[in-house]
Amino acid sequence: MPDFPMTLSDSRRPLRRAPVRHVSGRRPLVSVLLPTYNRPRYLAEALASAVRQTYRNLEILVIRDGGEEVADVVGSFHDARVVFIDRKENRGKPASLNEALSRAQGKYVAYLDDDDLYYPHHVETLVNVLERQTDFHVAYSDLYKTYWTALPGLVAAERASDRIALSKRVEISRDFDRFLMLYFNHVLHVSLMHRRDLLDRTGLYNESLNVLIDWDMTRRLAFFSDFLHVPAITGEFYSPIGACDRLSFQGRQDPQEYLKNVLTIRTTRPPKPWTKIKDLSIILLVDRLDGDAVDTMRRIRRHTFYPYRLYVPHPQADRLQSRIRIPHITFVPVENADTPAGWLDAAMRACDGDYIAVVPGTLPVAEMWLENALHALLKSTEPEGFFLEGATPQLWSAVLRRTDLESARRAYPHLAIEASLAAAGVPIRPPREEELPFQFDELLRQAKQAEANGDWTTTVRLCEHMTRHFQNDLWMKTMIAQAYLAAGDYARAELLSHQINEEQPTVDTLLLEARVHRRKKDYPRAIHLLRQAGEWLKSPVPPPIPAEENSCPA
Repeated sequence: MPDFPMTLSDSRRPLRRAPVRHVSGRRPLVSVLLPTYNRPRYLAEALASAVRQTYRNLEILVIRDGGEEVADVVGSFHDARVVFIDRKENRGKPASLNEALSRAQGKYVAYLDDDDLYYPHHVETLVNVLERQTDFHVAYSDLYKTYWTALPGLVAAERASDRIALSKRVEISRDFDRFLMLYFNHVLHVSLMHRRDLLDRTGLYNESLNVLIDWDMTRRLAFFSDFLHVPAITGEFYSPIGACDRLSFQGRQDPQEYLKNVLTIRTTRPPKPWTKIKDLSIILLVDRLDGDAVDTMRRIRRHTFYPYRLYVPHPQADRLQSRIRIPHITFVPVENADTPAGWLDAAMRACDGDYIAVVPGTLPVAEMWLENALHALLKSTEPEGFFLEGATPQLWSAVLRRTDLESARRAYPHLAIEASLAAAGVPIRPPREEELPFQFDELLRQAKQAEANGDWTTTVRLCEHMTRHFQNDLWMKTMIAQAYLAAGDYARAELLSHQINEEQPTVDTLLLEARVHRRKKDYPRAIHLLRQAGEWLKSPVPPPIPAEENSCPA
C-alpha cells in the first residue's frame, strides 16, 4: 500500500511559548505575526501599517524566513514593540508562524503577510468585538482585494514600492459558515484575529504543508469556536495582474502536490473534546477485503470533507491494521458474525461518533456523497436518517444519529439493519433540495448566471432572497444595485447604491454610484464620486467621506 502524508495529529507537539503578559489597567496585548521572505520593499509598507495601529498595546513579531536581509527595514522603525526574529534558513511559512507563536505573549493573535496592509483601525476593530462578544473567540473583517501591476524600473526606483494599485474590490463579504469552512476557506488570515489559548486545542501550524496553510488553521479553529464576521473593511490583500510570486499561488501549480495538501487538511482531526463539531463514524461493511474494497476506502478519503473516522469490521483486523495505511481507519475484530447487521453491531461497539454512516463496500463514492445527507441530518430535529448518494435497495446506505441506530439495534438485534430501524420507527429518506448544503452558493451561481444572461429580474429576486435568508447584506445589495443599473432602473440603482455608500463605501460601490449618475447625465455628481474613488484607490488608507459631501443631491 502507498504511504500517505502525515497529518497534523500525527506530528502534533506541545506549544512551548512565553506566558501571556497581563498589564494592570491596560487593554489586552495583541501579537501580530508578520512572516517575510524576499520582499523587503513591500515589508516596509506592511510593517508601517502595523506600527500605525490606533490600538497601541501590540507586539509585532517579524520573522525573516531566510532570503534577502531585512534588518535595515525593521530597524528603521525604531519601535520597541517590534520583535525581529532573524532566521537565515528558509523553512517555510508554517515554521515561521510556529516560531513566532513560541515567543508571542498576547491574549490575541493577528496575522499580516509581508505584501498586505492593515488600515489603522484593523486591530482595534477586532479586539473590541472579541472583548464584548464572549461567545466568540475568533473574529474577522472584510478586506479589499487590490489588483496591482509593477511599475517600470525608473519610476519604481523613485518610490518606496515598485507596484501601483489598479483596482480595489471587496470580492467577498461573507458571514461564517462552519460547514463551508470544512470544505473550503472563506476567511483570509490577514482579516483574522483569535484568542491565543485556542492553539492549545488546535495544535500548531502543520509544517508539512506548503499551500493552504491558512485554511488548515481556520478549519481547526472552527472545531472550537464560532467566528464573528465584522462587515467593515480594515485592510488590503494584494493580487498581481499577470505573473504571481506568491508561494501560495506557486504551490497550486502541481495538481498532485496540491491534492496531497488538501487531503492532509481534510483528514486533520484536532484532539477531542470538540465544542462546535460532532464526530462522524463511517462503518464500511465488506464481506471480503479485495481491491474494490480498498479502492472504496481511498475514494472515501478523497471525497469526504466532514471530520470522520472509518471503521471496517473484519475477522483479520489485526493483520489489516498494520498493512493498510490510510489515515483514521480502524479495523474492528468480528467473531461469530456473518451478516452485515452483525458486522455493524461489532463496529458500533468500537466507534464513538455522534453520527454513523452505514456504507456497503461497493457504494459509488464521489464528491458530496455523504455530506448532502449529513447536512440534512444536522438540521433535522426528528428521529430519522437519510440515504446517501448512490444508495439503492441492493446497496442500502444511510447516515443516522448514533442514539437512533443504537436504540433500533438493541430492540431488534436479530433483524436486518433497515428492518430494525423500521421496527423502531426511525424512517430513512432522501434529503430534500432545501436541506442540501451550500444553498447560498448555489443561489449565487444562479444569480450570476441570470446576470450574464441579462435576466435582471431573476438576479434581483435571487439576491433579495439571499439577503433575507443568508445575510451577506453588503454583497447582495451591491449585486442588486448593479442589476438595477443594467436594467435601466436608474432611480432604484441610485437609491440603493447611495444607501450602500452611506453605510460602507468602497471603491467598487463609489464607482457604481458614479455610473448611475453618468447614465442620468448628472455629470458633476458622477465626477465627484469618480474623484473620490480615485483618492481611495491611491491612498493606502481610504479617506473618510465628509458628511456634507455624502448627502444625496436633490
